Formats: sequence, structure tokens, C-alpha cells
Amino acid sequence: MRRRDFITLLGGAAVWPIAARAQQGVHVVGILAPQPLPPIERFVRKLREYGYVEGENLRLVRRFSEGHDDRFPALAVELTAVPVGMIVTWGTPAAVAAKQATSSIPVVMGAVGDPVSVGIVSNLARPGGNITGCVGQNVDLEGKRLELLKDLLPQLSRVAMLANAANPLAHASMQNLRTTAEQLRINFDIFEVHSIAEIEVALQQLNNARPDGVLIASDLLLLTRRSEIAEFLAKNKLPAVYPFREYAEVGGLMIHGANLGSLFERAAGYVDRILKGAKPGDLPVQLATEFELIINLKTAAAIGLAVPPTLIARADEVIE
Repeated sequence: MRRRDFITLLGGAAVWPIAARAQQGVHVVGILAPQPLPPIERFVRKLREYGYVEGENLRLVRRFSEGHDDRFPALAVELTAVPVGMIVTWGTPAAVAAKQATSSIPVVMGAVGDPVSVGIVSNLARPGGNITGCVGQNVDLEGKRLELLKDLLPQLSRVAMLANAANPLAHASMQNLRTTAEQLRINFDIFEVHSIAEIEVALQQLNNARPDGVLIASDLLLLTRRSEIAEFLAKNKLPAVYPFREYAEVGGLMIHGANLGSLFERAAGYVDRILKGAKPGDLPVQLATEFELIINLKTAAAIGLAVPPTLIARADEVIE
């Protein structure tokens, strides 16, 4: 082979150095997420449908922060050092960490709030670079959750929100929520945390304020303490709307959000396409199209709340 041809070939291979090539026929994919929750299990099952079987032609390298978002940058660097051929992320902090760790290894966002507002990608239709994936539209849904809380409590006038100020998505979410609160003429207070160590104190401060209702922000750090949060609010008879299905499993009163399992299944499709040679930057970031409304009547009864029949009729799932 002539030297010029060799250099050309080498340069072309370096564009996506590991993405579409697997050593010894095994694809190595990293998972960067807060916890091993059900949406990730659905992702793995969907990969199997595409022909990627863990232990055969697929190796999954899992890294979980377990509620410590500040660990994501180091975990992302660990994955690049394995090295993995692709990184699949869950949540804004994980996606930001992956973006900072590599500009060459493909990154597929299994679910993220709003990648444009936080600078992960500049354009949804053609994200460019090495990142694509799926969006749960949580920024837009924050206002919708407030509207649902108003439907649940017609006399609602004061709402408290528990939020993770360290999440890059928090600012955009709060702006959207404040707009909706002004339209509904609802007073709105935010109780912020920066780590899981601050959640207990923030909940107590929230309770002392005695709001009519509570919103839990779309944040995965908070999700890792879902039992603690849901139990506290129920014990203090504070009606709340939550963003993720997992809160329903620990007694959350009402849940509204994107179907994250469905998003991760779509992300698996992108993993398949990229492993077969597609460039992440050419694959449009997909918006969530399936949403869930779950109402826990058992919790409603425990806090002495009657849920309007019209709201129950709109629910996708009712827990009795």
C-alpha cells in the first residue's frame, strides 16, 4: 500500500475510532446513569431484539453515580479508558459529563431533559458531533405537572418545589414553571438542594412553609431518594406530583412524565444504527411521544384527599 493511501485510510478510521468496530466481534458499550432502574433493563432487552446479546457479542460496562452527580465526570472518563465503543447516558448531568469526556466516542442519550438549553447539542434535527439520543421534554412538562396539581386541588394558591440546583437543567425548568405559575396565579417557592445530604433539611423547610401542594423536579439525584421523599410528603399530608414512574412504586400520589422505558428502547435502535456505521451527528435527537399519568388512590386516601373523577378518568394507570 502506498504511504498516501495508508494515511488516507488511517484518517478515515480515526473519525469514529471505536464506534462501528468491535474488537474480536464483541461490541463494548458503556452505560452512565444514576441507578440500574427498569428503563435500562428495557434498553438491554431491546438490544437483544436487535441481535446484541450480553456475554456473547455485547459487553456492557455499567457506571452508576448512586445519587452523587459529582461522580459523573470521573465515571465518564473511566468509560473512555476501558475503552468503550459507545456511551449511553441517562439524565442531563451524565450527558454533560460524557460530552466533556470525549468528542470522538459516540454518545446516545437514553433520556435527557433539554439538551439544547444546556449546550449538549446545538440542534435537534442535526445534532452534529458525536452525540444524539432521546429527549423526555421535562422542561415543558414541569408546567403541565403544575396544571395537574391545580386540577387535583382547585383551590391551589401556593406551591413548593423540591429541586436540585446543581442540575444544569434546573434553570430552564424553573423559568418554564414560573411562567405557568403566573398564568395560574399561583405563588411558587423553590427549595433547593445541591446533594443528597441536603434533601432531609430541604424537606423539613418545605413542610414548615405549609404549601397547598408540592412538585418534585425532574431530577435523577432526587429519584435516588424517592422512598424518603414520597414517605415524608405522605406522612405530612402534602399532595405532590412527581416526574417519574418509579415514584409510584414507593407511594407517590400522582406521576406525570415521559415513558422513559419507551425512550430507552428507541435509544437502543440508535445504538444499533451507529454500530452499523451511522454517524451520531446525522441522527436527529428524538422527542418523547408517549407520556404517562399515574394516580395512587391508596396514597390519596391515606392523606385524606378525594381525587376528582375527571382526573381519574384521564389516568393511564390507577393504583388502588
